[in-house]
Formats: sequence, structure tokens, C-alpha cells
Amino acid sequence: MLYDIAKGPVRTVIRAVWRPDLRGADRIPATGPVVLASNHCAYSDTVILPALIERTVHFLGKSDMFSSRSAAGRIGGWIMRQLRVMPVDRAGGSASEAAIGAGLAVLRSGGVLGIYPEGTRSPDGRLHRGKTGVARLALAVDAPIVPVAMIGSFEAQRGRRFLPRRHPRIRVLVGEPIDAPAIARSLGDAERAVVLRTVTDAVMDAIAEMSGQERVDEYAGDVKRRLREAASPASPDARRS
Repeated sequence: MLYDIAKGPVRTVIRAVWRPDLRGADRIPATGPVVLASNHCAYSDTVILPALIERTVHFLGKSDMFSSRSAAGRIGGWIMRQLRVMPVDRAGGSASEAAIGAGLAVLRSGGVLGIYPEGTRSPDGRLHRGKTGVARLALAVDAPIVPVAMIGSFEAQRGRRFLPRRHPRIRVLVGEPIDAPAIARSLGDAERAVVLRTVTDAVMDAIAEMSGQERVDEYAGDVKRRLREAASPASPDARRS
């Protein structure tokens, strides 16, 4: 009930202040389990996207997004909770399995699960290699994967922790559903790892076509780690600079 009360005002504020342009929302099935797979360019993606979609979208969000002690951070965490963003620890290992379990619970109840195949925000605005969890989830319940492209949010939020600028205008493009089970069947007796990677790459291809982002055959998390190491005072690159 609280979600139903909160979503309307949040959507109204977002539309009035940032005027996002949503296109293709009718491509999201009206009923049944759906995996909504989006690129991830800014913190605001996790608020703007579920606020604009008519169906309830359950996003998996990093747990540290909900632990800020600042006033703005607490408000942001409250808003995300009302929009059904679920805090999960995505550090790896058993934590990753917990995230998969939370996502499956949403899908098995016939809900819409929002997921970022890149696993984390893009550190440079490019589209990085997708993780195969999106395929695992869809295939486990025979759910379609609907690709989504967030355009402009990276530039609008560059250098800002929470609130994006009003310009450039953020665009949300929803693509045609991808039939993950059909892709799996077309591969016959291929190993599961091959099936998962093929489905995931099909999703990333669709997102790239809509977003126009440069593709990177490297995980966003690895890129972030390399950038942190290069910026560290102890790193050779930092010492040379």
C-alpha cells in the first residue's frame, strides 16, 4: 500500500522536474514474470526507471545505497524502498546467490524484476560486458527479458551523488522482449555456460543498439577496480604523475 501511495508523487516530481522521455513501455508484458534489463549509467536510474513504469518493478540495489547517514542519502534510500528497490549485498560468492534467490522470488510470484546486467554503474559511460545472472533468472522461470536503454543519465548526473541535472533530458527506451528460452532451445545440447553467455550477449546487443554506447568487452567492476588502483598514491602510475 505504501508503494502505491509513494509511487504517484515520486513520478509526478520526476516528470515535472526532469521531464524524462519514456518510449516503448507498451512492450513490457502486462502480466506474468518479466526481467527488465537495463544499462546502468547513474544512481538516478534506479529511481527514474521504476517510477515511470506502470507495473511494479522490483530492483536489486546495492546495500550501501541504503546505509548513508547524510540527510540526502536517507531520503534517497527511503524513496528507493518505496519504489520496491531491494537492498542486497552483491560482493560475490554466497552474496551473489542471495541476490539471485531474491530475484527468483519476485519472478516466481509473477512480478517484474529490474536488473543491471553490467552489475554496477558504468564508470565511463560505456556499455560493459554483461554478467550472466540475467540469463539465469529468465531461464529459471521461462520469463522474457525486456531490454532498456537509459540515455543521458550519465551526463546529467556526472559529478553528482544523488540528483541529476535537468539537462541533458533523460530518455528511457524500452526494446522488444527477448525470448531467452527460445534462444536456449536453438542452441540444442550446448553447455549451460554457452547458453547463458549467448542469452546475455543478445541482451547487451539490444541495449547497445538502443543506447548507442560504445561497447567494452570487460566487466564494469574490473574497470572500476583498475581506475581505483591507478588513482591510489601507492600505484606506479600515480607516483609517476
